[in-house]
Amino acid sequence: MQYNPFTLLDKTILITGASSGIGKAAAIECSKMGAKVIITARNVERLGQTIKQMAGSDHEYIQADLSRYEDINKLVDNVPEIDGLVNNAGISKPILAQFISEEVVNAIFSVNTFAPIYLTQRLLKQKRIKNKGSIVFTSSISGLACSEVGESLYSASKAAINGFVKGAAIELATKGIRLNTVNPGLIDTNIFDEGIITKEQLEEKKKRYPLRRFGKPEEVAYAIIYFLSDASLWTTGANLIIDGGYTLI
Repeated sequence: MQYNPFTLLDKTILITGASSGIGKAAAIECSKMGAKVIITARNVERLGQTIKQMAGSDHEYIQADLSRYEDINKLVDNVPEIDGLVNNAGISKPILAQFISEEVVNAIFSVNTFAPIYLTQRLLKQKRIKNKGSIVFTSSISGLACSEVGESLYSASKAAINGFVKGAAIELATKGIRLNTVNPGLIDTNIFDEGIITKEQLEEKKKRYPLRRFGKPEEVAYAIIYFLSDASLWTTGANLIIDGGYTLI
């Protein structure tokens, strides 16, 4: 067998938000690297579609709405011991600061911030994450290096995750459990099909990227695989920027 330091063979990985975008790509690519993958999201039909595109046959999906604490508990109760966790589920809701409401704050933070923290805490408390395991969070350059008009809440929700990872990485180092984040720029997913951003606006945004294009979901998935694999055993508390050079300008 050819040597591969990024293999996930014999590892069990739980991925949230796996019905589309980065989560779906991560599930498919992790399966190709030999992992047994457990995926979760709200939409059962789309979870089934993800499973069909994955390599191998020993994968599972569990329907859960991670904005509901009872669903987080249900998920924890139904997963086996895992080697890796990918906290990927997230939402984006552009809104100007003067129009922020308690409802919008709760909606964004419940999914982007509270859910991954609660899920991580519950899995750790129930001893479902193996020693020398890896926890990866999908954050954003908006929570690390920059922001845009209407992104104040989204940026805050992701910045909170980056802060959580710093402290938790120190706390869990004694168990060899590593926590890291991937911080993508704009990724070409179905978000562009929702009509929130016009084609003209997209083309203007694209010009601000030195590599002159948006990222692909699988390009973030490859970085996630690095953090899940033994190739990153000496990496914890890191924030990896994947943005086509956007934050260089």
